[in-house]
Amino acid sequence: SMAAAEPAARKRRPKGHFAAAGRAKRPRGGGRQLEAGMRGILITCNMNERKCVGEAYSLLGEYGDLLYGPEQFSDHEERLSGSEREEDEDDVEAALKKEVGQIRTSTEQKLRRFQSVESGANNVVFIRTRGIEPENLVHHILKDMHATKKKKTRVILRMLPISGTCKAFMEDMKKYAETFFEPWFKAPNKGTFQIVYKARNNSHMSREEVIKELAGIVGSLNPENKVDLNNPQYTIVVEIIKNVCCLSVVRDYILFRKYNLQEVVKSNKDTQQSPSALTEDQSSKAVKPETEEDEKSSKEVKQENE
Repeated sequence: SMAAAEPAARKRRPKGHFAAAGRAKRPRGGGRQLEAGMRGILITCNMNERKCVGEAYSLLGEYGDLLYGPEQFSDHEERLSGSEREEDEDDVEAALKKEVGQIRTSTEQKLRRFQSVESGANNVVFIRTRGIEPENLVHHILKDMHATKKKKTRVILRMLPISGTCKAFMEDMKKYAETFFEPWFKAPNKGTFQIVYKARNNSHMSREEVIKELAGIVGSLNPENKVDLNNPQYTIVVEIIKNVCCLSVVRDYILFRKYNLQEVVKSNKDTQQSPSALTEDQSSKAVKPETEEDEKSSKEVKQENE
């Protein structure tokens, strides 16, 4: 009887297991997970997703205000603080008003410029954007960091704009890409390009097939569009997470170190010069306190990155 009971138990277990997993993973509140139709910014980090979201809000907020002016919140949100909230909590009418206010606030929060949503993959944070061009914003941030060499984040690694999303199935992607690629590649527009591809939590797409099909579409929009892997004008970024395909076309991908915020602030000498070029005596003089500090932080980053 043990043998007979076994298959039944084995059949039963996965069902319950999957149902529970599905329930646990589904985020609360509608529109709070990455889905086709969203635009935004895909950010990779190491382990510390909460800190990554915090860094993202602060960095995007800073540059968002610079480029697009301060964000307009409704006066209702600003009024929510303060004592008037507690004055007549017992009063039914006040309680009702408060509830309506909270519903309104939660709707308004969804309409904010930057809103973190569940990405569907570990070490990936997705910040949904509204009313802005993710490609311009991210390019601006990287250009600034590349010029100033000012390190602005600790846990954010790469920051990729995502200006279009569709379902991650070949037919959907082909149909979507035909229109999506037009501003860059449809004659008379043209450019040299490469395609970079990454899939997470998705096993049904073939990297080779995706690259071949998308390159074919770019070619059909203008035969003068040519592949260049060394120094392309445009890099087509394809990031697939579960059943969502995220797309963008970015400039300066190689110059800005694959849009890596840790790498882009390093100066060329950091990456090329070997310490052995200095004699012992020179090197002890050359190390000022602040460079020691920098060295320490870059060591930490190295460890985090590993």
